[in-house]
Amino acid sequence: MKVKNEVFNTMKLTLPALSINESVCRAFTGAFLSCLNPTIEDLCDLKCVVSEAVTNCIVHAYGPGFSGREDQKLIYITMTLFANRTVRITVRDRGVGIPDVEQARQPLFTTGAGDERSGMGFSVMESFTDRMTVHSRPGQGTSVTLIKRVR
Repeated sequence: MKVKNEVFNTMKLTLPALSINESVCRAFTGAFLSCLNPTIEDLCDLKCVVSEAVTNCIVHAYGPGFSGREDQKLIYITMTLFANRTVRITVRDRGVGIPDVEQARQPLFTTGAGDERSGMGFSVMESFTDRMTVHSRPGQGTSVTLIKRVR
């Protein structure tokens, strides 16, 4: 799906990678998309994918192997609305990165210990959007871009 280049609105949010901020990101998503008067399904889908992406940052980006300071554990979210009712959401971190993105995108793959993680984050994000891309560099962080046409 090609994204029309005519930007309608853009918002950026930077916040600490703390689990309490997951709900802030969901609220931010809902508020930002409200101008489109989206369907409940589209709104729930997009709030879910943002929640998954933010949770991945919180759990994986700044875990073992992160060598930065506590105040460097940040999540960067950019949301852009296009005139054709397409939204592009990018969730980025500057954490440990993903050594093998293709492996990480496989359903049930997780680096979580024991039964704590299902390994379905990327699968959920991909199923609720029209397109998802993941770029990562070990030691430099990960960027997940999610694109969806809102009905």
